[in-house]
Amino acid sequence: MAEFLELEAQDGVRMPWNVFPGTKQEATACVVPPAAIYTPLKPLDSSSGAEAPLLPYAPSAAASAAPSSTPLPSLIMPPRSGSAPSATNAITSLITMPLYPRIAYPPSSSASTQPSNISPPQRAQEEVGYLKSALAQAVELLPERSLVGFITFGTYVQVHELGFGHITKTYVFKGTKEVTKEQILEQMGFFSRKTRPLTGVIAGARDGLSAESIARFLVPASECEFVLNSVLEELQKDPWPVPTNERPSRCTSAALSLAASLLGICVPGSGARIMAFLGGPSTEGLGAIVSKILSEPIRSHKDLDKGSTPFYSKAVKFYEGLSKQLVHQGHVLDLFACALDQVGVAELKVAVERTGGIVVLAESFGHSVFKDSFRRVFQSSDFDLGLSFNGVFEVSCSKDVKVQGIIGPCASLEKKGPLCSETVVGQGNTSAWKMCGLDKKTSLCIFLILQRKMVQMQLVNPPVISFISNYRYQCCSYQHTDGQMRLRVTTLSRRWVAGPGCLQDLSSGFDQETAAVVMARLVSFNMETEAEFDAIRWLDRSLIRLCSRFGDYQKDNPSSFSFSPRLSIFPQFMFHLRRSQFVQVFNNSPDETAYFRMMMNRENVADSVVMIQPSLISYSFNLGPEPALLDVAAIAADRILLLDSYFTVVIFHGSTIAQWRNFGYQNQPEHQVFAQLLRAPREEAEGIIKERFPVPRLVICDQYGSQARFLLAKLNPSVTYNSDNPPAPGGDVIFTDDVSFQVFMDHLQRLSVQ
Repeated sequence: MAEFLELEAQDGVRMPWNVFPGTKQEATACVVPPAAIYTPLKPLDSSSGAEAPLLPYAPSAAASAAPSSTPLPSLIMPPRSGSAPSATNAITSLITMPLYPRIAYPPSSSASTQPSNISPPQRAQEEVGYLKSALAQAVELLPERSLVGFITFGTYVQVHELGFGHITKTYVFKGTKEVTKEQILEQMGFFSRKTRPLTGVIAGARDGLSAESIARFLVPASECEFVLNSVLEELQKDPWPVPTNERPSRCTSAALSLAASLLGICVPGSGARIMAFLGGPSTEGLGAIVSKILSEPIRSHKDLDKGSTPFYSKAVKFYEGLSKQLVHQGHVLDLFACALDQVGVAELKVAVERTGGIVVLAESFGHSVFKDSFRRVFQSSDFDLGLSFNGVFEVSCSKDVKVQGIIGPCASLEKKGPLCSETVVGQGNTSAWKMCGLDKKTSLCIFLILQRKMVQMQLVNPPVISFISNYRYQCCSYQHTDGQMRLRVTTLSRRWVAGPGCLQDLSSGFDQETAAVVMARLVSFNMETEAEFDAIRWLDRSLIRLCSRFGDYQKDNPSSFSFSPRLSIFPQFMFHLRRSQFVQVFNNSPDETAYFRMMMNRENVADSVVMIQPSLISYSFNLGPEPALLDVAAIAADRILLLDSYFTVVIFHGSTIAQWRNFGYQNQPEHQVFAQLLRAPREEAEGIIKERFPVPRLVICDQYGSQARFLLAKLNPSVTYNSDNPPAPGGDVIFTDDVSFQVFMDHLQRLSVQ
């Protein structure tokens, strides 16, 4: 797949079909839909960190890449009107720089500002101490000019006035009551020292609010550090008593709604983030996910399937409305869910995903998954997320290609036109989307549909697709500390093939990894949107159709079946996808499933493939680190295995290795080789953890230990408790009724040749 990786390094795009089927019928027969996974902010060269070349001139305003009704605002100042270049102008610019399929334009006017942050943490007993410590560190890492607000909530919502440093002042709102914008303006005294305008929209300093009133609640980090630390020191658990048979009162939805409205009043259209820290389930307001009665369990997947969830639909509807408000304002909702119980990630998913927010799921605010991940949001010395704001993404295609929609962290701008397909996948019926927040790894999956019905003898006009991204880039690298607007344009073309002999050409352009990721996003989306959707049957039928079309075989002769190397790994990806957490939800809560799917929907192809099919590395005395088959046969008593499943990194010691380690042989001078063997996988695991966000969980376990399940659950069960072939000496077995990959392939070949 080297050539596909080279293409991705050039233009940030990977496609399952890099040679397009010539007709709509042939595209349908290819099973995997034509699509593109695009990473707008992917560095031009991953090794050097270089970016797309910045042209020394602004684009001409031939047409607008963003809808005229959606101006692109600066970070703190009110939005400026103006139009962005069209796809035609972008292609003209590309001709002058043929080596760069991606280019970036400088801003037409500069604005040196920083994003604002407004953070409502959830308080919960001993977890409060961990959260207070993390927030105090974050305040020190914030850029000096970043505006900060602070909201706490439990039974009530408290908005802290950080601009009044002489004494602690808070405004209290009832958690069960929805607060309107007019009530916020009145109760929080925004016009106590100034006459309120009689007409017009009241939002921001330009529309009637004084800078003084805004500065009471959103204060530069350099000016509010002392006050905020004082508030954090006094922060305690909710003082209202909780009966032993009830859950604590948590008005999560009221706090988030008030935070969104406050940002909409003070800094509309500016790059801002709401960072929500949740330590338990919401039990108050429209966003409640469970009642206060402790004996009533929180909804499970079985409850969702049966429709016996009295709170779920109401909460999802509320957060859909909140997401529309945040998208309109250009603001991001980040979610840090840290609790042993569910907090409502499944309900909040729509708001977090459509605003391009960050999501971190951990067991505790004291866990390294939360602490290290949260620190990396603000640190940029070793790890730079490259956070950007207020992006507008637009697709422009040649006449034979239409857009079905996007699955990924964005929101539709409802820009309808001839490019929009009648069939919709994800967020469709538009050719433009809003990306309130994005980073260097944020990836969108654009589903395309081909419109050709008749094919000429010579396909001379290849399809052309342009991706136009207008965004504000805010990071700590020296190139973008000014927070200026950038426009990035990516244009690519692929050739058509048609006719009886096109299968070989299509196979040569098949990207197996990207195809697996496209199918994973599609099956996850269908599971969430279609009632009684059978994901396993859908995947199996799709794979059988693909094998029947592209396999080489004699009819009704399974032993004659063979696959081109270009497609040979795809069945293996599908086997592991069937067993993955995206399809199998039995052992996961709705919150965990929502978290896994959100992460896959925003990550690039390389990381998504690891989520589908984890990587396994073997360490032993005889051989250095080497890739191992993801199979139970890889387990041996004298071997160490390192599993990377993206969300979890597992170091697994064979029984003999574990015994030697327990005896302390690694501490003896004559056994330094053994000490190095123990260190090698740990160093590799630390390297993986250092470069990943959110930080994965590290599990160190031994063969036959309780935590060995983290490894065994991901392995191919070639040896089970009822297998005819016994495990190798020092090996292991898996207690499962799942079929092995070999049995899966035997059935696949038998059905494909029919």
